[in-house]
Amino acid sequence: MSTGKRVAVVFGGRSVEHEISLRSARTVVDALRQAGFQPLPLAVTRQGSWLSGSQAQSLLDGGESPEGGSSIALVPDPQIRGFAAPAAGGGWDRLSVDVVFPLIHGIGGEDGTLQGLLELADLPYVGSDVTSSALGMSKRLQRRLWREAGLPVLDTVEIHRREWEQDPEGQTRRILEKIGVPCFLKPSGSGSSVGVGLAHGADEIAGRVLEAARYDEYILADRAVDARELECAVLGNREPRATIPGEIIPQREFYDYRAKYLEDTTRLVIPAELDRECVQEVRRLAIEAFLCLGCSGLARVDFFLDKRTGELILNEINTLPGFTSISMYPNLWAHEGMELPELVGQLVELALERHAEVRKSRRTLA
Repeated sequence: MSTGKRVAVVFGGRSVEHEISLRSARTVVDALRQAGFQPLPLAVTRQGSWLSGSQAQSLLDGGESPEGGSSIALVPDPQIRGFAAPAAGGGWDRLSVDVVFPLIHGIGGEDGTLQGLLELADLPYVGSDVTSSALGMSKRLQRRLWREAGLPVLDTVEIHRREWEQDPEGQTRRILEKIGVPCFLKPSGSGSSVGVGLAHGADEIAGRVLEAARYDEYILADRAVDARELECAVLGNREPRATIPGEIIPQREFYDYRAKYLEDTTRLVIPAELDRECVQEVRRLAIEAFLCLGCSGLARVDFFLDKRTGELILNEINTLPGFTSISMYPNLWAHEGMELPELVGQLVELALERHAEVRKSRRTLA
């Protein structure tokens, strides 16, 4: 594939998933080059500064955020269609791009905020729009919509941080009455299992809630299920495709941040050992969950398969999944015969397709 299109890869960010974003970006930048695109690395530091050129490349290569770097600007001007960076002799250099590939995981990258910024600049970008990205980041809201659509979701208790601060004993009783123990406590809007904890008994609930509350004002208490963990990759816009499911087999108590990124003991099984009917149901539910939230481009949909009942339960959706060497999303598509250069190429084309569709909608009454 040789297109010559310039693709801005935005990575880093201020979330707790900063390092994971860098690993994803290195993979995607390399794949874009192999596919014939012109990747433009754009780094967002932990402090929130946007950098380009050698400063962005330094961060991508594993260096520290440059001190006193020259920030770039996103320009909402259809004549520029991209960014501007300070020129050596004064003024600004244009950094025009055809498509933006957001790779900032977590808050500020996949929660709709970055997508809104790109919408203001009328730039095509990979992945879901503002609304769907926000829903994809909020576990509590996505589950409400899935439940309303008749899709299977976990039994959950929602707690606001202020409710816990005002009445921790009462909120603990709510959890015990509706969910019981063991149960998982997690922030509604965080990724990579950051802030997630398992409470084995009532005496552990408070500590797990306080840890989750460090990362989001909404905390979810989920019924713990003795289950297999399945993941399915979805690709497309209004007519998406889904892969066969893969299975995560952690060697820790559950699939937490350490199991995902810091240890080398978790097994990724592709394809998961399932009967034909279960595989078909995972793919069907993954597509329904994707379309229910109005997602575009890509997503990874995660399931629990209850070992006792055989019930499939939707856990969550990730609208901007990782692209590291151990990430399930690209590995699932590789098993389907689609290697990374082809995959990123399709994602760019899907971004352009969705942007063209959005522009069909009138913005004036004239």
